[in-house]
Amino acid sequence: MPGILLGDVFPNFEAETTIGKIKFHDFLGNSWGILFSHPRDFTPVCTTELACAAKISNEFKKRNVKMIALSIDSVADHLAWSKDVMAFNSDGADSPLPFPIIADDKRELSVQLGMLDPDELDKNGIPLTARCVFVIGPDKKMKLSILYPATTGRNFDELLRAIDSLQLTALKKVATPVDWKPGEKCMVIPSLSDAEAAELFPNGVTTKELPSGKKYLRYTQP
Repeated sequence: MPGILLGDVFPNFEAETTIGKIKFHDFLGNSWGILFSHPRDFTPVCTTELACAAKISNEFKKRNVKMIALSIDSVADHLAWSKDVMAFNSDGADSPLPFPIIADDKRELSVQLGMLDPDELDKNGIPLTARCVFVIGPDKKMKLSILYPATTGRNFDELLRAIDSLQLTALKKVATPVDWKPGEKCMVIPSLSDAEAAELFPNGVTTKELPSGKKYLRYTQP
């Protein structure tokens, strides 16, 4: 079946982009990566999304995350549309988009990665790409995927929050609870014993008392 699962090595595809031909793993290098698709160039929601991504691109750079977008349009269309995207941000049409866009005009990559939306069709009745998000780790494995329909724009603040969690939990034996933000307490993972947790987390571990009497809600400041 098309698509890729969490923990899979992300395909090392070759593609034409707005910065020339790339090989994906070479493009990423030792960085984290985020690949996000959009249904079509010169469309309203997509323009607002890429404008937001461009505006906060430094936030991804701070986190050592390389950004790359994709749609089923040509490189020429991507370059022309990029001027609209940057103008939307009031940065001026001559300001370059701070990340490349993949031209998947033959839909080969969209099919391989399971990115097509059967409910959103072009004028010829062919499916467009959905709003997919893939986060790839430095080991080239997929760490997160989110799939939005074409009618729902993404929340890039949430993508940054999720990346903060992925990067923290890749280094520490913790999990981040609901609505967690950087600097807040995390949960000790269940596989750690109390003794191991005490050794790993010198800031201490607190346990919330529950009616069940089970000691599984353990918090720490990593």
